[in-house]
Amino acid sequence: MEENVTMNATENVEAPKKSIYSLIEEDILARDLDEKTKEKKLKKLEKLKKQQVNIMLVGATGSGKSSTVNALFDMNLAKVGEGADPETTGISQYQFENLTVWDTPGLGDGVERDQEIADDILLKLQEKDEDGKQVIDMAVVVMDASTKDFGSYYTLLNDVLIPEFGDDANKRIIIALNQADIAMKGTHWNEEMNEPDEVLSAFLKKKAASVRARIKENTGLDVKPVCYCAGFFENGSQRKPYNLAKLLYFIVKAAPKAKRLNIAANVNADEDNWEFNENYEYTSRLNRDFGEIILSCIDEGIENGVELGEELLGIPGIIIGGIVGAAAGGVRGVFEAVF
Repeated sequence: MEENVTMNATENVEAPKKSIYSLIEEDILARDLDEKTKEKKLKKLEKLKKQQVNIMLVGATGSGKSSTVNALFDMNLAKVGEGADPETTGISQYQFENLTVWDTPGLGDGVERDQEIADDILLKLQEKDEDGKQVIDMAVVVMDASTKDFGSYYTLLNDVLIPEFGDDANKRIIIALNQADIAMKGTHWNEEMNEPDEVLSAFLKKKAASVRARIKENTGLDVKPVCYCAGFFENGSQRKPYNLAKLLYFIVKAAPKAKRLNIAANVNADEDNWEFNENYEYTSRLNRDFGEIILSCIDEGIENGVELGEELLGIPGIIIGGIVGAAAGGVRGVFEAVF
């Protein structure tokens, strides 16, 4: 377990934030259980920690794949590399302790280039782990929310993603409509509230429905798109992410249950990234899902004993603090306590 930093009277040194794993471990050790039972639960936790999550991002040039990675995950912990091997044409690898994000080159720069990228994506999707299972857990297809050109997306979905994911394609492919803030050429965005006004909200709703219908008609894939804004900081101007919790929820749902906690362990610690959402429906669902996976993988009976709140990980309690609370005390009505 992690130890707190000792502070003296003249220093204002913050204790290091505890990981979700440490919090759960502390909870198990603090419970009135025999040593054999504790050891069994700790072994289950260790097995859970070793589950490697692999997320692939695909999309057109300028759609915001990299900014989406930066918004979702703690990039201070990532090691950045290029591709699976020297033969690739530029798939970037963000490697965390138990999470890998594969950021593929942008589509739309020519038919020949798109084919090269599709070939590399295909090779990556065909990789198997030591158990013979597909390495890539899901594909997040990032689109510009204002785009009208779906040709390269249809080709990639029909020729690569859907065939490789097979019967699980509807569960393992996420359609993410980024740059919701400029979907109407930058108009109708409430800068103060960092959210769309009624006009833009209605536009985004219709856009999501239209994209869903067009993709289904052209590929057979029926997936509900997520409208969001990954945010940006450039030339002294900054925009915070919007609806990131909803995108995270879709990613969590696409991951195998045994790997979901490892997604939570790597989320971005910037509290501003999780402040602005269309509603809190998906934060509640996130709490439920992470709570369920802890209860099922460690054992039912994980009880309270870990304080709820943003001080746990330095992220607002209403978003990820609640996830930690659900993980540590899912049986005691954590959702009501948080919300």
